[in-house]
Amino acid sequence: MLRNLINLVLVLTVTGLVGINTVSAATPEEAVWPSLKSAYFADKKIHDNATDLLSLEAPKRAEDAAIVPISIKSLKPQTADSYIKSIYVFIDNNPMPYSAKFSLSPELGNVDISTRMRVNQYTDVRAIAEMNDGSLHMVKRFVKASGGCSAPAGKDAAAALARLGKMQLRMREVTIGEPTQVQMIVSHPNYSGLQFDQKARKYIPAHYINKIDISYNNKTLISAETGISMSEDPSLRFTFKPMEHGTIKAMVHDSEDEEFTIEKKL
Repeated sequence: MLRNLINLVLVLTVTGLVGINTVSAATPEEAVWPSLKSAYFADKKIHDNATDLLSLEAPKRAEDAAIVPISIKSLKPQTADSYIKSIYVFIDNNPMPYSAKFSLSPELGNVDISTRMRVNQYTDVRAIAEMNDGSLHMVKRFVKASGGCSAPAGKDAAAALARLGKMQLRMREVTIGEPTQVQMIVSHPNYSGLQFDQKARKYIPAHYINKIDISYNNKTLISAETGISMSEDPSLRFTFKPMEHGTIKAMVHDSEDEEFTIEKKL
């Protein structure tokens, strides 16, 4: 569903059939969210300002709109009876506001996720936690940034192609039974479809990571749906508590049906 929506939005935006929302520099734009809420959550109640459950960290003013750091953390212990099942990330005024969905296993433990996003203009960034009982809880931050989705890629096309799919799993020395921070990075241009090739005088076709799966000993920890809001060379940092030695594996799939994998023994 996310992939089809992204393709439709890119076609309409690039051809000029729809505009991109404008936002006042002084205050957040609230008009977009009611429509998004209705489209994705229908009439479900969303508990706003859920700062007792979830924290969302993002800069008030981004240094680089194409690489905006975002961190999401749970503030309550995750138990078998009460845990965060999914986290949705919306960037209201991006061309594709529905930016990511993280499906989480209870085996992950406490939620501590960081990534990097593109922000196209001044906007609210929202994280919505769906609990295992189906309830929805939201926190948000207003971020001042512009041009992130159309910013030129950091590498030229040839260099990006040469490194396409190169992956890393970074972590410090692991202690069984203790929280371990892991960072997955994949080399990928994550073209949004809105970047313009000045030499060829045309838009670069969209080519982006749309799925990330991370498992430990063949048990899923995180499954993520992503799209054009994810920055170039996507990165996902998270914490989990390994209770035994084993193998952590990351699998990445992109919009051209290419798959890349990496695994590492702990």
